[in-house]
This record gives sequence, structure tokens and C-alpha cells, in this order.
Amino acid sequence: MTRGRYRWALAVVAVSAFMTTMDNTVVFTALPTIMADLDMSSSAKDWVATGYILMFSCLMIMGGRLADVYGCRMTFTFGMVVFTASSAVCGLAQSSEVLILARIVQGAGAALVLPATQVMVTVGRNDKQRSIGNIAFIGAASSATALGPTIGGVIVQHWHWGWIFLINIVPGILVTVLGLFVLTSKGENKHARIDLPGVLISATMLFAFIYGLESGNRHGWGNPSVLSVFALGVIALVCFILVESWAPDPMIDLRFFRNRVFTGGLMSQMLYGIGFNGMMFYSQPFLQRFLGFSPPEAGLVMLPPAIAIMLLTPIAFLLATKIGPRPAIGFGMALMGLGMFLFSTLQTGDGYAELMPGVMLVGIGAALGMPLVMYVLKAVPERRAGVASGVINVIREASGAFGIAIVGLLIHAVPDEGADAAELETFRDGTSSGLILGAALVLIGGVISALTLPSRRGWLGPKHGKKPPVIPDPAEPAPDLVPATSRASLDLAVASATPPNAPLPLPTNWEDENMP
Repeated sequence: MTRGRYRWALAVVAVSAFMTTMDNTVVFTALPTIMADLDMSSSAKDWVATGYILMFSCLMIMGGRLADVYGCRMTFTFGMVVFTASSAVCGLAQSSEVLILARIVQGAGAALVLPATQVMVTVGRNDKQRSIGNIAFIGAASSATALGPTIGGVIVQHWHWGWIFLINIVPGILVTVLGLFVLTSKGENKHARIDLPGVLISATMLFAFIYGLESGNRHGWGNPSVLSVFALGVIALVCFILVESWAPDPMIDLRFFRNRVFTGGLMSQMLYGIGFNGMMFYSQPFLQRFLGFSPPEAGLVMLPPAIAIMLLTPIAFLLATKIGPRPAIGFGMALMGLGMFLFSTLQTGDGYAELMPGVMLVGIGAALGMPLVMYVLKAVPERRAGVASGVINVIREASGAFGIAIVGLLIHAVPDEGADAAELETFRDGTSSGLILGAALVLIGGVISALTLPSRRGWLGPKHGKKPPVIPDPAEPAPDLVPATSRASLDLAVASATPPNAPLPLPTNWEDENMP
């Protein structure tokens, strides 16, 4: 996938993953300033925050398929140009309408970039290169998630809010130019076709489910508009399964879901994300409202686990390789669940000493679970790595929305500043119950990992695109010289001439059908 310059490709991956992931969270602390400057309504503010995430999630699978068909060079370059140009429009926007539209286009560009970066570090790589590439990708994305709100806050405090988007321009241009030199131009599967019905239906389905989760938190789960959006999502899901079953070249080969490593890994990633994101989202109001921490103090609580994730992720990949992914990832998710349970036991007056055991266990467990992505990608043939990357990134994004929604079911309201003791205790009880529910889901994900991921060390996945040599029969005419009318008789003659004990020819898609 690169021209012998893997380290430069890693730089492209790390910078791109940091930029596209950071724009998920960089606007959070800047939204009050943006609202005041553009005289923006509350609903418009929500679209500034969620428009990027919605488009990012909806088109991620399509971006992965484009990377499989046209190669990561073309897909990455086009996506990064769109992302960089729309970032400039966001930073210079003078109205809420322009900002929202530019954020949506920015999300579309990111949806092309992110799967292509994972294809760069997956296709044609040995295990060592894949591990290093995934460490670079995950480390950059995790750092961006943790640092995004801080970066946004610093920029808004010292400069115009537009610079939270304008800072993407220079690195965007640099990685685009660098990508043109270090990435190949050929597609990985140039004879494949784009499954347009699958693209449109999958985008509709993902939009409906993710928008429904976002709307349910704001308007209530029984609201008719929310229920109608979920109904649209269910209809789109059924249509998607039917279309992909009939399509001659489907966007997602549904046979992948027969593979226990692929399906089990996706389920584990979903449950992992639900617990982790639910805790991260509600921990900040809990620390500030119930424990009385100031915003900077609350931010410092999450700094040690963020550092632990960055430092321990390389060790986690090494551990999964040495002892196998089942015990390593399963144990990591068990530590996450234990840490969330300890966090749920906090009481009034507790400080850093009582907080650290729980949050550090969550950070260590999260780091040990990071190799999960690599094993899901290894479970499919390389020519479908882009789609697999898109699927797992959609699961990662959707799990955040699900985590906030599910944990939020037990937290009826976040109390305002100055709330009385009864309101605070009700909030603590709801948060505690929500965290215990999240811990249980993470533990279930750990059990699924322990049962479905490869048990042996050095598992290589399916034989990626390595078909057995085909030895032609010299007595058989070339296919293009055989008239269609004589094909049946020729097949019968060949079958009659085949010795009884000769092996049957393998189908051309044998590497898909023989996934472990």
C-alpha cells in the first residue's frame, strides 16, 4: 500500500486520525461563544455539534467501500481535500446556516479519510506493521478525543472561535501532499462495483438510528417524532439486509457475520463503547455537581487515565500477541467494569484519593481493549478491509450515542448549580445505577471477547487474497473460445474425465467462505 516508506505513511495516519477525531469534540467548549457571536438558536447549536457526527457516521461504511474499490490514495486524497476546504469555510462562517452546512460537509470528508487510514496500515502488512499502525491510529484518535475540549477552550479563550477549524488547514494540506507521494494509486479491487442501493439505504439507516438516539435524549423516548425516526431505521435495516442478500457485488458481504471473530468483535466493541462513553459523558456533571469539583479540577481527574491509555496501548498490542487476544482483551474489559463499579460507590466529600482507583482501572482496562479493532479487521479478507474499518468505526461512533442514552435512562436530570441535598442524592443514585448498568454491559462484552476472539497467539486471520494456484487442463479449450451453447456439454465431458479421487476446484471466493 506504500512505496517502501511505511514511517511516512504512519505520519499520514496519525495526523489524519487526530484531525478528524478531534473535530468530534473540539466544538463542545466553544459552543457558548459561537452561539453568542452568530446569534444562534439552541437547535442550531445542536446541529453544529451533531451535524459532523451524523454525517461522519452515516457515510463511514461507504468511505470504506470506496477505499476497497479505488484504493486508499484516491479515497484519502479526495476526503482530506473536502475536509480541509470545509474546515476553512467553518472557520470563516458568518452565519449559523453556513457553519452547519460546512460542518456536515466536513463530516462527509472525514468519513472518507478515516477508513482509508486504517486500510493503509492493514492491507499488505505483516503482524508487526499492523500492530504499529493500529497503535499510531488509536493513540492519535484517543489523544484527540481527550484533548479536543481542552484545545477548543484554549483557542476560544485567546483567539477567535474560528481558529478551532482553521488550525486544520496547514496540516490538512501537508498530509494531502505527503499522501500523494507515499500511497499507491491503484485500487485494491478495481473490478468491483459500487453498490449504490446499499450505500443509500445504509446511510438512511445509520442516520435514523443515530439521530433518533440524539433526539430521544432531548425530546423524550416516547415522542412521536423520535419513534417515527426509529421506525424508519428499522425499515431501512430490513431493506438493507434484503438488498445486500441479492446484490451481485454487495457493499457488505453478509457472510462476514457468520464469522465468530468478526461478529463477536463488533458486539464486544459496541458494549465496550456503551460503558466507556456513558461513564465519560456523565462523570463530568457528577464530579462538578455532586462532588463540588471546579471544571479544571474535574478535567484533571480524567488526565491520568488518558495518559495511561496512551502509554499502555503499545503494551496491550504486545500482550495480545504474546498470550493471545482472548485473555488480554477479556481481562481488560473486566478491569473496566470493576473500575466503573468503584466509581459508582463515591459519596459526598470524596476526593482524588477515592476517585483514582476507579478511574485508573477504567483507563488501564480501556488500553488493554484497544487491540480489539485489529482482530476484527484481520477476520475479513484484505480486499474488504475498508468496509470492515467503516463498520467498526460506525460501531464505535454509535456506541457513544447508545452509551449516553442507556446510562441516561437511569439519570432523570442533571441538577443545576445550588441544588438541594435531596436533588443531589437522587442524581447520585441515578448515576450510580447507570454506571453499574454500564459496568455490567462491559463485563458481558468481556465474556463475548473471551468466547469469540482467537485463542491462539499469532493468529493471522483468513488467507488474505492468497488463492491456490490454478493448473489449467491442456485438453480444455480456453473459455472465450467455447460457444455458450456447448458449455453444458463441455462441463459434462470434463466431469466425466475427472478421476474419482481428484480434488474439486475451489470457488473463486474461497477465502470468504473459509473464514475461521
